[in-house]
Amino acid sequence: MQCIYRPLDLTEATLLQRMLADHHIDCHISGQYLQGAVGDLPAHDLIALWLSDEDAPRGSQLINDYLAASPLEAAGEQPDPDSRPS
Repeated sequence: MQCIYRPLDLTEATLLQRMLADHHIDCHISGQYLQGAVGDLPAHDLIALWLSDEDAPRGSQLINDYLAASPLEAAGEQPDPDSRPS
């Protein structure tokens, strides 16, 4: 097993776990219950995504692709000209 990513929170971890499952990659989330012990204090690096050694390269690539993606504009929606890179 390899730790391939440390999500910001349980919501991101679950989203990525389900995305990986859509690609037939099993993923284990560790540390998901540790956030409750911290309470309202900010905590970092408590949650991690673990994949088998053989699934780690493909899973890492899928997560990197997800993180690099840009949001799609809704149909008929005009883009904000000030938000485009120059």
